Amino acid sequence: MTYSRRSVLTGLAAGLPAGWVGGAWASDAPETRQIRFGVIALTDCSSLVMAHELGLFKKYGIDSVISKEASWAVIRDKLTLGENHATHMLFGMPLASTMGLGGSPVKPMVIPWLLNRNGQAITLANALKGKVKSAKDLKPLADQAKAAGKPLTFAMTFPPGTHAMWIRYWLASGGIHPDKEVTLITIPPPQMVANMKVGKMDGFCVGEPWNYRAIADGIGYTAITTQQMWRDHPEKVCAFTEEFAARNPKTVKAILKALHEASVYIDKLENRPAVAEIVSRPAYINCPKEIILARLQGRYDYGDGRVEQDPNYMIFSARNCNYPQKTFGHWWLSQFRRWGMVKETPDYQGIVNRVLRPELYLEAMKEIGVTVKAQEQTVKLFDGVTFNPNEPERYARSFPVHNLA
Repeated sequence: MTYSRRSVLTGLAAGLPAGWVGGAWASDAPETRQIRFGVIALTDCSSLVMAHELGLFKKYGIDSVISKEASWAVIRDKLTLGENHATHMLFGMPLASTMGLGGSPVKPMVIPWLLNRNGQAITLANALKGKVKSAKDLKPLADQAKAAGKPLTFAMTFPPGTHAMWIRYWLASGGIHPDKEVTLITIPPPQMVANMKVGKMDGFCVGEPWNYRAIADGIGYTAITTQQMWRDHPEKVCAFTEEFAARNPKTVKAILKALHEASVYIDKLENRPAVAEIVSRPAYINCPKEIILARLQGRYDYGDGRVEQDPNYMIFSARNCNYPQKTFGHWWLSQFRRWGMVKETPDYQGIVNRVLRPELYLEAMKEIGVTVKAQEQTVKLFDGVTFNPNEPERYARSFPVHNLA
C-alpha cells in the first residue's frame, strides 16, 4: 500500500491535540499581558481592585496595574489615548464616546461587562433637612431661589453618566427642570464632600462612599438612594475601546474571567470587611474603611433619623449583575434624547448593538463553565412607568419635563 504525502499529513493532523495550527501552537494566552486599568475612588471599583489584589488577573495571564484617576474626563481620555487599556466607567460614557457627544472626539467603545448594580445616592445639604424628603418638596424652594436670582445648585460627576441621569430624573419627578430651574455642575466624586462643606452646592448625586462620608462629616443627608429609584439599575462598567477589544479578544476574555471570580468573592458578605479594608487604602479610595463598609453591607443611616438594612445594597455578581443588557443601552439613549444631548433621533438599535456586547461576556463565561442567563430585565423606575425598549423615542417624548423641541 502506498501513501500520498497529503494522506499522511491528514492522518497526523487528525491525531494532534487542539491548538496545533499550521506547524505552531495557537496560544490561548492574552495577546496583551500588561494591562493598565483606570479607576475612580468609588466603592464600585472594588471588583477591579480585588481581581488585582487577589492575584486573579495574574491567574488568567494578565499583569495588572491599577491607576487611580482624578476625574471621569481623565478616565475617558486615558482610555481613548491608549494610556489605560481597560477602565472603570460610568454606564453612559461608552455610548457618549461612540457617538462623540459633549464635545468629545468620536471614539467607539464597548461594554462587555457590568461591574455593579445599585449603591449610589442623592445627598442634600443639612439646610434642607426636615424640609425636603422628595423632589416635590424641593420644587417651591427651587422656585423661590430662582426668583431671587440665586438658583439652587446640584452636582453630578459627568454629563452623560449615571449620576447625571439619576439627579435629572429625580429633579424632574418633582417638576423641576434641571437645565432651567436649578444650576447643574460637574464635580469629580472624591471632591463632592469638600465642595458641599464650603457651600458650593445644595445637593449632589454620587456613588459611595461619598454620600455616607457627607453624613459622617455632618454636612448632609441622603434624600434617596438610586436603588429606591430603580432597583438593580446598571451603574459602572468595565469598558474597552472597540479597537482594543477587536485586536485583543483573548485579553478581554481573560479580564472578564478574573472579574467574575472577584465579583463572586465580593458578593459573599463575609468577605466585605476585607474588601472594605483593601479598597479604603490611599492607592484606591482613601477613605476610612468603616465608612465604606457600612453601605457595602446594606446598613443605611440616612442622616435624617431614618435607619434601615437595605436588601438592595450594591451588588457585584448576584442577580445576573454582570450581563450587559441591551435594554439598558436603549434606556440611556432615550435619556440622552430627553435632555437634548442628541438633537436628532439616534440609531438606537445600531448604537446599542455596537456598544453593548453580551456575546463577549457569554464567550468568556462559557470557557470557565459559568452558566448565565442571557435575558433582558424589565425597566421600571419609581414613577411606575415601564420602559419599552422597542419604542425608546416615544418614551423620551413622554415626559412632561424635557429638552426636546
